[in-house]
Amino acid sequence: MRGVVVANEEIRGEVGAMTFLEKTMRSNAPRAVVLIRLVVGGIFLSEGVQKFLFPDALGVGRFIKIGIPAPEFTAPFVGVVEIVCGTLLVAGFLTRLAAIPLIIDMLVAIATTKIPFLLKSGFWAMAHEARTDFAMLFGCVFLLMVGAGSWSVDAAVATKKEIHK
Repeated sequence: MRGVVVANEEIRGEVGAMTFLEKTMRSNAPRAVVLIRLVVGGIFLSEGVQKFLFPDALGVGRFIKIGIPAPEFTAPFVGVVEIVCGTLLVAGFLTRLAAIPLIIDMLVAIATTKIPFLLKSGFWAMAHEARTDFAMLFGCVFLLMVGAGSWSVDAAVATKKEIHK
C-alpha cells in the first residue's frame, strides 16, 4: 500500500515539493546562528518599518533622491519586503528563502548608493559608509548558505517531519 501512496504523491508532485521545502529548511548549523539571524533580521525589520515612519528621509523621499524608478511604489515595496523577510529571519522560518530578496535589496543599495559614493569620494570613504551594507549582505549570504540553525522554526518543522516519517 505504501508504494501506491508514494506513486500518487509523485504524480501530484508532492514529493518533489516536499523535498525542496525540507532541503530548504534543514540546517546542521550550530545554535549560535541565532545571533546572526537576530541581528540581520532585526536590522532589516527596523529599516523596513522606518521607511514608513520617516518616508521623506528613508522611504519615498530617499528613493527619489537616489533616483530609484517609481519611488512611490518601490519604497513601500522594499519596506514590506524588509519587514516580512526580516521577521522571517528573526523567527528562523523559511530562512534561506527570506535571505534571497534581502540579498537583492542589499546589492541594489550598494549599486545605487555606495558605488556612486566610491566614484565621488574614494575607497576609504566608501568603505566607511558601506560597512553596514556589506555586513548585511554577507550576513544574508551566510544565512542562505547555512540555514537557520538548530534554534529556529525551520529546525522544529524539519525535526517534526523527520519524526512523522
